[in-house]
Parts: sequence; C-alpha cells; structure tokens
Amino acid sequence: MRPFLIVFGVAAAVSFVVTPFVRRLAARVGAVDIPDDRKVHSEPTPRMGGLAMFAAFVAALAVAWMLPDFRELFRESSEPVGILGAATVLIIVGVIDDIRGMSAPTKLAGQLLAAGVLVLGGVQIFYFWLPGVGVLSLSGDLSAVITVLWTIAVINAVNLIDGLDGLAVGVTTIAAVGFFVYAFRTTTGVTTTAELITAIVAGAGLGFLKHNFYPARIFMGDAGSMLLGLLLASATVSGISRTTEPKFVDVAGFVVPVLLPIFVLAIPLADAGLAVMRRVRGRRPVFHPDKQHIHHWLLDMARSHRQAVLVMYLWSAMLVGAAMTLALGPGEVWRFVAGGIAGAMVLSIIILPRVLRRRTAVPLAVVPEPENEGEPRRQMR
Repeated sequence: MRPFLIVFGVAAAVSFVVTPFVRRLAARVGAVDIPDDRKVHSEPTPRMGGLAMFAAFVAALAVAWMLPDFRELFRESSEPVGILGAATVLIIVGVIDDIRGMSAPTKLAGQLLAAGVLVLGGVQIFYFWLPGVGVLSLSGDLSAVITVLWTIAVINAVNLIDGLDGLAVGVTTIAAVGFFVYAFRTTTGVTTTAELITAIVAGAGLGFLKHNFYPARIFMGDAGSMLLGLLLASATVSGISRTTEPKFVDVAGFVVPVLLPIFVLAIPLADAGLAVMRRVRGRRPVFHPDKQHIHHWLLDMARSHRQAVLVMYLWSAMLVGAAMTLALGPGEVWRFVAGGIAGAMVLSIIILPRVLRRRTAVPLAVVPEPENEGEPRRQMR
C-alpha cells in the first residue's frame, strides 16, 4: 500500500500546487468560460484545469517509474507508456478545444486517435469471465473495437456530467477509489496498471477539487473531463483483461469483472445514455448541449449548487459501495449488506428530491434594504 500512497500524494500535491498557475495561464491565453443561458455560473471563469491534472499524472507516473515497487510493472508491461501516450494526445486536443473551440466531429476524431494509441500500447480487453461460460478470449480485431468503444463511452460520459462545480472531478475520484480497492484486493503479489492509474487519478482529482468545488475558481474544461475519462477507461480495461475466473459462480461472480466498471461509473454512464436518447428523440445532434442532465434537475429542485453536487457524490459513493461489497465479499452476509446499500440508495432517490423541493418551497425571509441606497449590491455567484 505504501507505494500507492506515495504516487497518490504526489499526484494530489502537484495538482493542488500547479492549478493556480494554470488558472493564470488560461486567463492569459483566453481559455475562459463565459456565462450564457445554458450555464449555471454567473462570472467568467478560466478553464483548461485538465492541464494541471495532466501535470500531476506525469509527475506521479515518473515517481512510480523510479520506485522499486513498480519497476517490474514498467519493465514487463507497455500499458503505462501506452496510457501516457493516449493521455498526451487527448490533452492536446482538450487544450485546443478549451482555447479556440472545436467541432464535435473533430473532437471525436481526437478521442478515436487517443483510443487507438491506447490499443497500440497494449491496453485492450483481451478476455473476461462470464458465469456459466467461463473465460472468453477475444480476437484481436474484436478486442480493439470493444476497447475503443468503451473508451469513447467513458470519455464522453465524464464530459457530459461536467456541468456543476466539482461534480465531474468528485464523481470520477469516487469511482477511481472504488476501482482501486477492487484491483488491490483481487491482486495477489503483483502490481497492476489498474491500481497505479486509479491511485493517480484519485490523487489528481482530490488536489484539483480544492480549486474546483463551488464556487469554482477554475474549471477542468474538456481537457480535464476527457483526460479523466480516458484514465478511468484505461484502468477498467486493464483491470478486466487481467481477471481470471473467480472462485464463486453466482450473481456476485457476475460482478467480477464484467459489471463492476459499469456500476462504478453508473452515474455518468446513465446520464450520458439519457442525454443521447433525449437528443435523438428531439431530433437534435447527439453532441448538442442542454440543461436537462441529472445534475441540472437536482439544481432546479435544491436551488443550491453545493447540495446538488453533494447528493450526486452520495449516490455515486452508494453505487461504488454496493459494487465493492458484492464483488469483494462473496457470501450471504455480504450480499445482504450490498442489498442494504442499494436499498438505501433507492430510498434516497425517492426521498431526497422531495426534501429538497420542500425546503426550496419555504418563503425566504425579507431582507431589509441597505441604509445607503447609493451603494451597489454585491453580485451573487
């Protein structure tokens, strides 16, 4: 555990320290998010925060390369280098998009290029286990196609939930912690790429969250959301591909490993799926932005940026907790615990919106006018 704590700490420290410099750079080069009727912030805010997280990723990866505990991983696997190459491609695309803007097809082409670099680097779903079938081995072509499709799906899922301060980075950090726990607990004496990448993502996300939580002083931009999506997709692909047949062959076994990444990333994937269905039904382009995401719905009810984000954190943590309990604790007791967590989440989905709606329905107290009528009121964020 100690080497993972080191790379986690390096990623968190670098992300936290570098972000203010990136904020000033973003303001200087014009990478600033201007408010409009579709956005929820009221003041121009620098974006391109993904550049700070990329710096944290590179620094933590370099430290890992120097640590003896990761020496065998870097020597025997091309995955870390492949992920670094794909992340470099995507951060370039994201930074250009944050500064100058980029059409959806061009951005998708950049994502496909990054996913292709990932595949060339050896990060592929070569095989996985299905209950009643056993270990399935995929052909090279099918493996590449599935890996690319999964990577593109996760990248755009994270991108779509990046609508409130701290939301995307918080949810991905929770997902990274959950998948790290799974990868660490299911590995016997071998350090894996999935463990290393998720530890770095959790650290970089936590360091950046201090600057990105409401009221955000900087946004991650497409550079950050696409980078986090790529790194999470890479970790889950690597984790799936190394998994062998589990010792238990019931419903819990199905979670290991086929459904685990879907559970861990359930919130962004569900939001992305609903967005695609909504836009196709409305005969609008799939990448056309709107204000009908899950977090916008929560914000409309809560009338509080922080509350909406914290509720999304809660739901993500519950999903991850249920998945981890089911995956790592085979047996009646653990399945009962996982079911309890899932039931608590369902209740929270039913009850929390009503509580938030009721609180916002309470009339606000009348605020007296300031004595100095000539003094302008301060604008609320």
